[in-house]
Amino acid sequence: MKLFKLVLLLLVVTTVGAQTKQDITLEDIWKNYKFYAQSVYGIRSMNNGVNFTTQERGEEGVSLEKQSYVDVENTSILVNAADLVFDGNKIALEDYEFSADEKKILIATEVEAIYRYSSKAYNYIYDVATKKLTPLNTKEKVMHATFSPQASKIAYVKNNNLYYTDLSNGQETQITFDGKKNEIINGASDWVYEEELELVRAFEWSPDGNKIAFFRFDETNVKEWNMKMYNDLYPEEVRFKYPKAGEENSKVSIQIYHLEDNSIVDMGIENAYEYISRINWTNDSKQLAIQTFNRHQNDLNIQLTDAFSGKGKVIFNEKNEKYVEVPKTEFLTTKNQFIITSEKDGFNHLYLYDINGNLINQLTKGNWDVTAYYGVDEKKGLVYYQSAEKSPLERHVYSVKLNGSSKKQLTQKSGDNDADFSTTFDYFINKHSDANTPYYITVNDRNGKVKTVLQDNADLKERMKATKLAKKEFFTIAVNDEELNAWSIKPTDFDETIKYPVLMFVYGGPGSQTVEDNWGSSNYFWFQMLANKGYVVVSVDNRGTGARGADFKKITYKQLGKYEVEDQLAAAKYLATLPYVDGSRIGIFGWSYGGYMSSLCITKGADIFKTAIAVAPVTNWRFYDSIYTERYMQTPQENEDGYDDNSPINHVEKLKGNYLLVHGIADDNVHYQNTTEMTISLVNANKQFTQMAYPNKNHGIFGGNTRLHLYTLMTNFILENL
Repeated sequence: MKLFKLVLLLLVVTTVGAQTKQDITLEDIWKNYKFYAQSVYGIRSMNNGVNFTTQERGEEGVSLEKQSYVDVENTSILVNAADLVFDGNKIALEDYEFSADEKKILIATEVEAIYRYSSKAYNYIYDVATKKLTPLNTKEKVMHATFSPQASKIAYVKNNNLYYTDLSNGQETQITFDGKKNEIINGASDWVYEEELELVRAFEWSPDGNKIAFFRFDETNVKEWNMKMYNDLYPEEVRFKYPKAGEENSKVSIQIYHLEDNSIVDMGIENAYEYISRINWTNDSKQLAIQTFNRHQNDLNIQLTDAFSGKGKVIFNEKNEKYVEVPKTEFLTTKNQFIITSEKDGFNHLYLYDINGNLINQLTKGNWDVTAYYGVDEKKGLVYYQSAEKSPLERHVYSVKLNGSSKKQLTQKSGDNDADFSTTFDYFINKHSDANTPYYITVNDRNGKVKTVLQDNADLKERMKATKLAKKEFFTIAVNDEELNAWSIKPTDFDETIKYPVLMFVYGGPGSQTVEDNWGSSNYFWFQMLANKGYVVVSVDNRGTGARGADFKKITYKQLGKYEVEDQLAAAKYLATLPYVDGSRIGIFGWSYGGYMSSLCITKGADIFKTAIAVAPVTNWRFYDSIYTERYMQTPQENEDGYDDNSPINHVEKLKGNYLLVHGIADDNVHYQNTTEMTISLVNANKQFTQMAYPNKNHGIFGGNTRLHLYTLMTNFILENL
């Protein structure tokens, strides 16, 4: 009798324990941020390679904390938020930069975003010894404020012109005078360069501090895009230059300003070019390497150019029948050599060349891609990088000698590892996660040994233990002679005898991945919530995605959407054969390129997909920008069928299922035009659908309650229609 009571008690305790697992709500994710993973912010390694600084928020605001790589207890406040007061006004530290001698800190405040990466701000100079705060003498917000290498001057962009201020006397010098909105830009990039080439600050100090090389954009003949911002009785019209596929780009040139005599020298470029993607100073400050592409982006040149005469010669060329990715390049400071990434052997690898363009060594080799380049320790002759060598799903940090030997894996925990190295490369801060574990951030020595833990997200892990969560599981699907990587999240009470509906999550664009063994952030919990409402959530990386070599990625060339959709349709058909899947209830969700994909899947795959959600989709590549689109498609004039065959607006008559179309009206990236044209086509075809437009919201559709509203909308749409 006692034994029976004990067993009964255990059963009750177990049942109660199981019931205490909490459901996830949308408010948990998008309002209360209950599942927000903590990180380490504003990391800057100091010159000694022993210390680093981080931004730490306290009651007084954000301070700069100085920490030791080796002793987690050895911390001090370098800049106290309470000391950041000027003229009686408190200054909020939002971003910062050390001078080269670390005696001064440039503090940005009231930062105002412009596009994806660019911003403008008020800037103050903080003297570390005296704690004195001095405003940069600009009287208005500026872009890209940057110390000279000698810390005696700060250069910046204001009203499309390049300036510098001499810190010894506060005198401001204007370098260029022809800057004008929507016509000429000096020292900053235009919209398409910023978005697609990730060129934001378009000037570079020479190592000797006597010169500034800068981009000059003439966007006079580029056509304008305009958006409405609904903030007043009459909407504000925002106009900016945006070159769509096949349209005219900015005319771009490079100039060098010489501080000694206030002269500007035009850099002559020997070969014909459309784009200038990067500039790099050599170690003697006498030559500038200029990286150029043709319009098809399949012919890359690097020209070494004399800073005084403007004359140069091509030292590096790479051609590809499809396209060449913009390489990572670094010119060594102690040798006349440079490191560059290239896919010329079929995978992205590191190469070492001399200054004349002669190959010295291929530093990495194998059927795997280098996915990040961290830098080179010239004293020890070691190069540091990240790669997908273990698996396309994983990322690890490695070192290799400049002669290509002695490769060493520095991270061991499976999943995703990303490094931030100290200036001396003796230590690195490693940010690790996997598909079911939030960020675990450690300080490691140069051999990978963990020295200290900076952030373990222990609180979040405890909250996760008390929440209904299923493991994200990885698997492969054999499709079109390829093994496609995939993951799934099933209900916590999964029963393989029950038929479940499936929601597929897709992005699918060139070089991208959704199937990685890394932390999925907020969407991870939304997918878990849907799983606990009875859905199986699946994501599949189609052909064209990244970390599997150039051939796998570039198969989509000139026909974006064709192979990607074929693979998603085939994957959905495979899922429908599984005993626990209801093949009549398969849906798909995607954002941006993923919205393009989900729109194609619900039309071209109308017999397979019951429901689709497309957020901020491209619906015709003619509407998207020149650099991205033409890299993969050439121009519409050259490849008309490629543009038309896989544009969702040309397949609306096939629509049978439930389609939700969402867009931000102030999307500067994928214009609302895409959704209006899709709407027109759907109406003309008399196809019913659901649409939501978010005024004043850009491509990210966020701010205030916006994300909560959007995810509530999408959740309800799925529950009612899938």
